[in-house]
Amino acid sequence: MVLAIIAILAALLAPPLQRARDQTLSVQCLSNLRQMAIAAHRYVAAYGCFPPYLFSSPDGLVSYGWDLEVRSRWDGGPRRATVMPGLLWDGKTIDQVHQCPSYDGADNWVAYPYTGYNYNSSYIGFCDYRAELAGSPPKPTGRIVAVENPARPEQVRQPAGTALFGDGEYVAGANKFMRAPFKGRDGSFSGRSAGTQGYRHRKRTNVAFADGHAASWARRFSETYDFDKPNVRPHGNVPTGFLSPDNSLYDLD
Repeated sequence: MVLAIIAILAALLAPPLQRARDQTLSVQCLSNLRQMAIAAHRYVAAYGCFPPYLFSSPDGLVSYGWDLEVRSRWDGGPRRATVMPGLLWDGKTIDQVHQCPSYDGADNWVAYPYTGYNYNSSYIGFCDYRAELAGSPPKPTGRIVAVENPARPEQVRQPAGTALFGDGEYVAGANKFMRAPFKGRDGSFSGRSAGTQGYRHRKRTNVAFADGHAASWARRFSETYDFDKPNVRPHGNVPTGFLSPDNSLYDLD
């Protein structure tokens, strides 16, 4: 009889305890995103120019990103990658702040120890930096040419309504680069459905905005506008999707 009563009480208490645990993890996630947004603002203040972005060295052996720097080398066998702190932290730390506490899955970006967040590289951090080529046949000169820079802070007209970082997730797992439903600033559909958000916090997703605040977001849109990948699919039991039905939560306007 006593055991039966204990079992009933445990069954009654389990849902509230799970909700409390989920809420704690969501609050921790929001704190992480807030720290990342602050770090992005500090980066802009330190260098007086652009937020973190992504580009590669002319020889293609070094990739510089918002969260990590990847140095590659070949010794006659498989590629070996060394992961270092990225632009967001000015090369000083790789911290667990990059791990969403509610994301349960492996990283799909080299051998990075933390995962779960993505960055608005469709608009805020979009850039087109290319290796300068000279001669015939053309060869890299060792310099980078800026075709299009990321957005300056003053270009973001609605910073409180423009996503900066968020819970990145799509059907295959984590993703690093947030995408908008429509074409990016480069005019490409590439990676639309692979740049969605994971609604993993009790069917809500967390977002840090360009003004520095972080918030829980409930609205989810699943149209990808990518003709090669017409459907946004869940990752396991986690719904995925876009923050808005158009580019309004991603764009500079």
